[in-house]
Amino acid sequence: MSFSSTDQLATGNTRRANTPVWLFSPSIDLASFLGSALVSLLLLVYGNYAGLLDSDTPSWAWVPFILLLDVAHVYATGFRVYFDRDELQRRPLLYYGTPITAFGIGWAVYSESPDWFWRILAYMAVFHFVRQQYGWVAMYRAKAGEPGGWQKWVDSSTIYLATLYPLIYWHANLPREFWWFREWDFFSIPTLLCTITVPIYWIVMAAYFVKSLWQWRIGRANLGKDIVVATTLFCWYVGIITFNSDYAFTVTNVIIHAAPYIALTYCYVRSRQRAKQRARQRESANVKWNWLATLTMILATIWVLAYVEHLLWDKFIWQDRPWLFGPPQELDTSLQSWLAALLAMPQATHYILDGFIWRRRSNPVLKNL
Repeated sequence: MSFSSTDQLATGNTRRANTPVWLFSPSIDLASFLGSALVSLLLLVYGNYAGLLDSDTPSWAWVPFILLLDVAHVYATGFRVYFDRDELQRRPLLYYGTPITAFGIGWAVYSESPDWFWRILAYMAVFHFVRQQYGWVAMYRAKAGEPGGWQKWVDSSTIYLATLYPLIYWHANLPREFWWFREWDFFSIPTLLCTITVPIYWIVMAAYFVKSLWQWRIGRANLGKDIVVATTLFCWYVGIITFNSDYAFTVTNVIIHAAPYIALTYCYVRSRQRAKQRARQRESANVKWNWLATLTMILATIWVLAYVEHLLWDKFIWQDRPWLFGPPQELDTSLQSWLAALLAMPQATHYILDGFIWRRRSNPVLKNL
């Protein structure tokens, strides 16, 4: 998810001193950003106690965090685009062309080199993860009507370094006990680049801390933005640098990325359905909406799609979880490139479209959110 830096709301300076600004609501924001980070921390503590930091992610953690969060949240894009007829018709070239192009390129690359296929997909995922954290910061800045200039520069530099420095460290310290999709999907870089980045990283983090204290002092605090920055800093640093652990990386990397995105999708779907219901009833109030039914519909849909996708991956290509997906099946090598491109298509589409669908300037319906 990414947001244009110019997408700022003209909210002015009318809010009361240090009144929290929420994207959705206090409960949803706190649960999505702070709650997901606290869950990661508790899982880290438990993992250390149970001796899981020196082993691969156990199955009891892989299913909820990888399958039902990481893989499933990809399909949440469907509720933003492909399950919304009006939105789909608004930009058909983008929405139909992206998956077709992703499939074609994926098939061509996998046919030549499966290693390059996974490497390209890994770097697309990295870009997407970094930009999503920046997107939350930009959205909070816009909601609070914060000015540009040096304040925007500090915010942007902080959230980018909070994600990029751990990635630089990762690239400079290969091999690690964890990887994005599979081993050696990242390039190795000189450790000198990591050494150069360290002082810049801490200086920028300190600058953000000082700026945040100053904003609190003058009554212009932005609690939600501070939570996003703090949780990103903690989870990315601890999950990639502090621990060299597949389990630690999984619980810190996935939860704070996927849970807020699913919350965003839920709020968008609820907003769209309420608007359509009001239009049908020609009323502006007293529109009842069952939040539990909406959330259940979203989760059930993305969980089923995630399971089907991984069932096909595991049966015909990975073949490492027969206890969950059944016995493996042999597939001709020439057919594997077609299947891999098809199964990776939703993921690649999610990465690409997220650079477009959450930009407020080009999506008029987002103002209702």
